[in-house]
Amino acid sequence: MNQKITLFGQLSVSLTLSLVVITTLTLTACKKEEVKAPPVPIEVNAIKVDPQTIPVTISFVAQVESSHQVEIVARVNGFLEKILYQEGDVVKQGQTLFLMDQKPFTAQVEAARGTLKNTQAQLWTAQANLNRIQPLTKLDAASKSDLDNAIGSVKSAKAAVHSAQARFDEAELELSYTVIKAPVTGVTGEALVREGTYLTAGPGGHLSYVAQLDPIWVNFSISQNQLDDSRRQQAAGTLIPAPNHEYQVELELSEGDQYPYIGKLSFVDPSFDSDTGTFLARAELPNPEAKLHPGMFVKANLKGATRPNAMVVPQRAVQQTSNGHVVYLVNNQGAAEVRPVVVGDWVEQDWIITKGLNSGDQVITDGFQRLAPGALVKVVDAAPPAKDAQTTEADAPASKK
Repeated sequence: MNQKITLFGQLSVSLTLSLVVITTLTLTACKKEEVKAPPVPIEVNAIKVDPQTIPVTISFVAQVESSHQVEIVARVNGFLEKILYQEGDVVKQGQTLFLMDQKPFTAQVEAARGTLKNTQAQLWTAQANLNRIQPLTKLDAASKSDLDNAIGSVKSAKAAVHSAQARFDEAELELSYTVIKAPVTGVTGEALVREGTYLTAGPGGHLSYVAQLDPIWVNFSISQNQLDDSRRQQAAGTLIPAPNHEYQVELELSEGDQYPYIGKLSFVDPSFDSDTGTFLARAELPNPEAKLHPGMFVKANLKGATRPNAMVVPQRAVQQTSNGHVVYLVNNQGAAEVRPVVVGDWVEQDWIITKGLNSGDQVITDGFQRLAPGALVKVVDAAPPAKDAQTTEADAPASKK
């Protein structure tokens, strides 16, 4: 009996010790589970923004125009005999384009020449008669009336010669008009009449045109809103115009190719066109290879103005939300911070931020998609923003004029 009691006591002690050990191990395991590993910072790319001066490019859709287009018209009446140029070709100044029937005009010249010679003969006779009478009058061998008549005859003959000379010159001039030449060097248009057509002087004798190609003009329109906005920005000091308002103009062709020559802004019409709501502007560019032809559409980039103290970030760093645009920053604690910003113009692959950023802010450019506000971040790449960027105001979605 005593042995049984002793055995039962030993078993009870063993069970109690086991329960204590199990409880201790369980509590130790729970404590270990409650100790969390420290968060791992998320790797991001970021740039440090600082104010900088940005060259401004304003883009316009423009149309090419000849700098000197001359309409070719007949200056005398007559029949067209020959067309002496290839339509669409470039011709030199003074090159013959059209030839009219010259026979009637040659006859007029000969008739005028005959009249001129006749009046010249009459003048010679009158002058000879005056030369005879003058000494006789001094000897009282001729009357004063005879002298007056002789002098009058000379004057009348001189007037007749003068009139005949003018008619001869006119006839020769009309003959020269039958040879129609290019007034400038340029590209020719279609011949609007064919050989054998009777031409009348003036608008009824419109034949073709010659358009000078070098230099060439490029026309574009500046809206009133654009002009007013530019003036406001200049007054605020956020836009600096080109020195002496000498703006350069670069062109992009329809295929996207860059035109190799740079021109300058040469004219801005002071008159406002109420129908289109714009002002006409014109640039002049060299065109030695005749790559530009009248009527072509191109993209004109107006350069010369600058934006001082501009904050520029890559476009990919700016996110648009229902409440506006935001960027992610790395704050002083190394955590992500969402900052509302106001965007301005596009700068090639970048964006100007007009409000919301301060000098020295670190803007996250890549990796913010995995972030939540307050998340720890680690900057692994800090490339400076491009400083050769150029503002393209016409393309900026947030700055439509």
